[in-house]
Amino acid sequence: MESACLISTHSPFTIYHLPFTRKGGALPGKSNNRRPTQVGEAIQRELSDLLLRGLKDPRLGFVTIMGVEVSPDLKHARVFISALGSDEEQQASMTALISARGWLRHELGQRMDLRYTPELQFRTDSTTATADRINRLLQETRTED
Repeated sequence: MESACLISTHSPFTIYHLPFTRKGGALPGKSNNRRPTQVGEAIQRELSDLLLRGLKDPRLGFVTIMGVEVSPDLKHARVFISALGSDEEQQASMTALISARGWLRHELGQRMDLRYTPELQFRTDSTTATADRINRLLQETRTED
């Protein structure tokens, strides 16, 4: 790896080796992790708008997009979904999203300026259910004391 020498003005004997960086601040051979995060946040905003205004499937219940993880090559996106309702309603919402995956990807491609529109993979996110369960357990232990 190439480096530049910088002699400190504080001490005549201290030499710092600073690596050369590319534009954007990433070291050569290292990936820049900011771009997938930015694309994931943009996908989350656009999908939320599409689910609110565009998708007209009666199977789709109350669905919240909890987050989106995008691969470093920006070709795959995992969309984490939280659906309220019974298990059957949650399953119906997931089925509706999976069946609308092609249309959602097409609409994302129209709205976003990306070379490749990421392939969408929908996953259930159970963090809210886990948090509710933990809160109930904590409440039970407080009432027992």
